[in-house]
Amino acid sequence: MATIEKKSWPEYFEKVLHGGRSFDLRLDDFEAKKGDVYVLREYDPVLKRYTGRTITRRVGDVMKFKPYAVPFYLEGDVEKKGLQIISLSEDKDDA
Repeated sequence: MATIEKKSWPEYFEKVLHGGRSFDLRLDDFEAKKGDVYVLREYDPVLKRYTGRTITRRVGDVMKFKPYAVPFYLEGDVEKKGLQIISLSEDKDDA
């Protein structure tokens, strides 16, 4: 079981924090497996710094795919690496 830390912009962080979102869409450039610990670290892209807030979840299912274009990532990276959707469960405490 691994611990995975990822940057999360405030609007997406808030949705996970308040239960409005139970998944995370990421570039498939790392390995996530069911049962891994997934830590989201809130990052302010305007101030270009972490806020200090974190959310910790357990990885549920992981779905990988390669669509043609997603606005969050460079087209070449998506074509080369694909994407993954990671479902998150609430069996870890938030910090």
